[in-house]
Amino acid sequence: MPIPFIKMADSWKKLSNVVSFTAIVSEETLKSQHENILGEIESSSDPLGPTVRAIYDGNEHEKFLDQLDARIRSHDKDIERMCNFHYHGFTDSIAELLKVRGECEKLKKHVLTANRELQDSGRDLVVKATELEQHRIIQRNIVAAVEHLQLCLPVLEMYTKLNEQMKNERYYPALKTLEQLEHTYLPRVKEYRFSQIMRENIPKLRENIKEASKSEFVDFLENIRKHSDRIGQVAMQQAQKQRNVEENLLKEGVRASTGTDRGSPISPPESESHDSTNPFDEDADELLDEDDDEEISAQDMVDFAPVYRCLHIYSVLGSREQFETYYRSQRKKQARLASQPPNNMYESLNGYVKYFHQILGFFVVEDHILSTTQGLVTREYLNELWEMALHKIVAILRTHSAYCTDATLLLQIKNQIVLFSHTITTYGFHASKLLELLVELKDQYNEILMKQWVQVFRDIFDEDNYTSMYVETDEEYCRVTDQFPYHDGELEKQSYPKRLPFSEFVPRTYHQIKEFIYACLKFSEDLNLSHTEVDDMVRKSANLLLSRTLSGCLSALIKKAHLGLAELIQITINTTHLEKSCVFLEEFISNITGAPADSKHATSLQGVTIFKDARNEAEQQIYRSLNAKMDDFLDLASYNWKLEESKGHSSGYLMDLIAFLESNFIAFNHLPGFTELDFSGKVAQTACMAACKHLAHSLMQFLMDPEVKFVSMGALQQFNLDVIQCEQFANSDPVPGFRDGALQMTFLELRQLLDLFMTWDWSSYFADHGQPNSKYLRVSPQRALTLLEKMKDADKKKNLLSTFKKNERDKKKLMDTVHKQLRALAYGTS
Repeated sequence: MPIPFIKMADSWKKLSNVVSFTAIVSEETLKSQHENILGEIESSSDPLGPTVRAIYDGNEHEKFLDQLDARIRSHDKDIERMCNFHYHGFTDSIAELLKVRGECEKLKKHVLTANRELQDSGRDLVVKATELEQHRIIQRNIVAAVEHLQLCLPVLEMYTKLNEQMKNERYYPALKTLEQLEHTYLPRVKEYRFSQIMRENIPKLRENIKEASKSEFVDFLENIRKHSDRIGQVAMQQAQKQRNVEENLLKEGVRASTGTDRGSPISPPESESHDSTNPFDEDADELLDEDDDEEISAQDMVDFAPVYRCLHIYSVLGSREQFETYYRSQRKKQARLASQPPNNMYESLNGYVKYFHQILGFFVVEDHILSTTQGLVTREYLNELWEMALHKIVAILRTHSAYCTDATLLLQIKNQIVLFSHTITTYGFHASKLLELLVELKDQYNEILMKQWVQVFRDIFDEDNYTSMYVETDEEYCRVTDQFPYHDGELEKQSYPKRLPFSEFVPRTYHQIKEFIYACLKFSEDLNLSHTEVDDMVRKSANLLLSRTLSGCLSALIKKAHLGLAELIQITINTTHLEKSCVFLEEFISNITGAPADSKHATSLQGVTIFKDARNEAEQQIYRSLNAKMDDFLDLASYNWKLEESKGHSSGYLMDLIAFLESNFIAFNHLPGFTELDFSGKVAQTACMAACKHLAHSLMQFLMDPEVKFVSMGALQQFNLDVIQCEQFANSDPVPGFRDGALQMTFLELRQLLDLFMTWDWSSYFADHGQPNSKYLRVSPQRALTLLEKMKDADKKKNLLSTFKKNERDKKKLMDTVHKQLRALAYGTS
């Protein structure tokens, strides 16, 4: 055999030996594991599940079963060997047991016989014993039932009492009964089913009590809202009475026995004592009986028991905060409703009175709740509620009072606001915003008064005849001087009838100014203002009357077209006397307000300035009216500027104009009070000077009129006669007091211009031009040139056919020369 095959055979033989050895080793190991498992099964008391699972996990259960069977056979052999060893002792024991069995049978028969005999003899006794046992059980049950009934009856009685109290709406005692039932009686019978039912009903009963007391409280809220205005009315009446008493004591100079100082707040009316209104007192719902002659307070009109009961019930039930929240929210809603004004409140005073009553009634009730309960309402809550209501009150009063156009009604509203403020202050609420509102109402009151006084002044002005007053008797004279502070020693010496310098306009106007001041002073009453503040308020109002109302009425009067010069002059005289009376108005205001007249802070009346302005306006109207009349005459002027020769006399329109001026100025001088008021040195002189200036200006405009193209020498001579007539009027001194030549100066320009052209003194004009002592100083080159051109054009038309005459040619040459020189002076050209 080849060598490689031999080696291979050796290798397989060796491998076979190794595998055989490995198999032998594995069989020994498996057998050892099965022995351990059998030992564990025999000795362990634990469940065999994990052990059996370990056998099946190894997939050797068949071998294990073989080994288990071998172990069983081994134990069977051990048992058989042990039984064979103890067999003789076992047979002996069986024999003894059989003997004992026979004896037991005999004993059993004896026992049965004895038992039968005993049963026969004790059968009647058992019957009696059974009956006795039943009666004893019944007796025990009766006793137990009585005991339990005695235990349950108080509970049932309390429950019945609770139902009766609920039925009679005695919720506070019912709540006490419920507390006793829950904490005292029900624990004694807690093992009974009805007790459990009662216990389950207790929360419902509590809720019923809460709801019932709440319903009663809601009714209280509804009733208190309906009667708030009556409560407020009583509170305001009491405050007014107490205030009147204090004022009377102050007037009499007597201090009240309580030591109340002037200006101290009035204490709110007290009703019940704190103990009688204690919400935790069962008798809190009963009002104290008072004598018929005692004054009923606002709080005595209301039964607050529902509030106290509901508060206590909620407190006991642990829901006090819930009740406080509910109470405050409901009262806040009622505060908003109370702050709502009645319909058309602005139409009458009753609407305002009812409005104040319902608000005051609300806060009187809240103040009483504050003082008789602990924590239901707080001062901070009331202040917040009052601030909310006050803001709305002020807005509503401001809105509704704006519709008021009657000063009397507004004054009554102011008095109600003052009384309301005073009353609400006595209950601890501030009313500063209402006082600020009164300042606004004061301005509105003044505006209404001024509108009324506009008509008053208009009626006075329309009814006046603008002539001096005549008094026939001493009584009439005293009546006038009582109305108006006028004193004239010379006039008093005269006999009746006497003629006063002013018209009836003056005393009536002065009297109405005083009436206005009285009306303004009426509004300042009860505002707790000092004399100085009242004086300042009245003076400001008087200044408004003078500067706006009276000034406007005077201005409208002066501008009326139907007033003549005499009426305007009388108005000027009247305003002068009113101006002088302002110092008496100052004294009058100081007297009625009680403020010192020489106070540094006193507001000065503007009457002097107002009347001066009115007089100046009247004077200007006099001047305008006089000029308008003059213009009516001047409109009648009709000059023939081509006239060859003058008529030899002044124009008719000018003679009429001068006659009109003379008659008017003579009337000025004879007016009463003219000399006294130095009127001749002012109005008459100014009017006369203005009239002369206006006349001179108008005459100059006639000459310089652009529509006048030609002016002949004859027309110029006629015009010169009119100017001479004007100069004679100026020289006649129509109004005394002018210095010499003052009026003539108004016509000087015209005179120099006419003299220059009528004398043809051009050499002097050009030689002295610009010199201060020039004879024709007031003649301007422009006007001279204008008039020269008109005369030159007139000569051209007149001498159109005579231009070849030597004198005409010389005249024309001279006019050309003068024209050239004037043009050079006027325009600076050569």
